[in-house]
Amino acid sequence: MLDIFLSILGIVISWLYFTILESSELQATIGKRIMKTKVVDMNGNRISFGKANIRYWSKLISAVVLLIGYIMIAFTPKKQGLHDMIAGTLVIKDTQI
Repeated sequence: MLDIFLSILGIVISWLYFTILESSELQATIGKRIMKTKVVDMNGNRISFGKANIRYWSKLISAVVLLIGYIMIAFTPKKQGLHDMIAGTLVIKDTQI
């Protein structure tokens, strides 16, 4: 029972971490800030909590078959993973950091 609770708690914490930070004014998680990147919509604007939610859960699809959804980042014109294409987002360099 404790295992199930801790697993659910880990999922909730991970979900909130990514969705809140990527939809915040920072537009990035701590790792993205270190790498001087941020998440934006296709027009370069800050993403909403809803769009961050779609991006987060779509990462499951990106990971399903041998991480193909992540590998495709190297081969797409805008360097988008499958989760970014689904959510309509981009990860770009943040020139203001």
